[in-house]
Amino acid sequence: MLFGTLVAGPARALAVSQPAVAGPVDVIEVKGRIDRIEADFIGQAIASAAREHSQLLIVQLDSPGATLSEGRLTALATRIQRSAVPVAVWVGPSGAGASHEAVRLLRAAAIAGMANGAHIGPLRGPCPECRPDDPLAGGKKLGAGEATRLKAVDYVTPTLGDFIVGLDGVSAAGRQFRTAEVVERNGQRRREPIAQVRFAKLDLVGRLLHATTNPWLAYTLLVLGLLLIVFEFFSVGVGLAGLTGAIAVALSAYGLAALGATPLGLALTGVAVFGYAVDVQAGAPRAWTVIGSVALLVGSWTLYPADRRVAWWTILVVFALALLFAVRGMTTMVRARFSTPTIGRESMIGEAAEATTAIDPEGTVRVRGALWRARAKQVAPIEAGAGVRVVAIDGLVLEVAPDEPASGPETSSGG
Repeated sequence: MLFGTLVAGPARALAVSQPAVAGPVDVIEVKGRIDRIEADFIGQAIASAAREHSQLLIVQLDSPGATLSEGRLTALATRIQRSAVPVAVWVGPSGAGASHEAVRLLRAAAIAGMANGAHIGPLRGPCPECRPDDPLAGGKKLGAGEATRLKAVDYVTPTLGDFIVGLDGVSAAGRQFRTAEVVERNGQRRREPIAQVRFAKLDLVGRLLHATTNPWLAYTLLVLGLLLIVFEFFSVGVGLAGLTGAIAVALSAYGLAALGATPLGLALTGVAVFGYAVDVQAGAPRAWTVIGSVALLVGSWTLYPADRRVAWWTILVVFALALLFAVRGMTTMVRARFSTPTIGRESMIGEAAEATTAIDPEGTVRVRGALWRARAKQVAPIEAGAGVRVVAIDGLVLEVAPDEPASGPETSSGG
């Protein structure tokens, strides 16, 4: 059974003179860009491990960098270094990586490991935790083989389980770990895990917010949410589309803030949605559709700093879907929702209707069994349930006035 390769890492004191420490091994997974949520999660795991007398805390890392400020990132690295319970960082599984600012967590850990098929580096920005001759300095990206040759990590193992078992008898930060025991089975001696391994992960809300720090997801949620809100604006009342759009925009707001979205990109995205809304109101794509399309393309490309920019093919996919939804889907759905089955809208002028909500100055009315957005023609509000009459049509909005019975000549009976 392969337990991994031990590498004499830089600045690692892996002596075996201390007595073995029994206790559980805590494991947390840190995936994606390290933001405030992940930083707090790591801090809570360190405190919990100390409180529950764990022998080791392992951070399973797969991160392209961090959205934290330099001060917060330094504070997180310092907390890992000074943890009462030794912290190990294992970059895995195969295909995972630790790049840019995430390298600092690897260097701050008491033990550093990685999976076969994973990579570490390149390093970006200052790294007080690194040695001057760190193998990752100079923008290098190392696979497991080269990391082993350059002694950039302490262990290279195929799985997290092998990493844990391989730490048996190893000492770091003044503790010797007891994670496995040697047993004899079928005449063969092998090591088997004995430590209780406890896994912890973010709660649902934390996972949702952290997921939005993926640039393409925050970008997609923003565009989709704004378009759904515009669609609901042309609909009657507040329905599923508006609620879904509001939730999408709210979720994207955290990711956009964490990723450092630019004011120019946000403004151009807003102009794009406004342009589409103008032509949806007009009922056909016109100049504002062209303006909105150009604004969306430029805004999408400039939404993030260069190192976090969304891939061009993602921008093209979102742009095509947004344009199709605005020009065809939204216009068609709005027309269908506000159309009558037999006659055109113009013929409704003079039609009697009922106010289903108070109209002050806008509300809704029911005409021939269908709900329409309405605007009071006069200054005085119209109460819900009152009879009204359609006097004009402005796009998809009916202008109505109180339905007053026509007065005729008085009749009298002679005697």
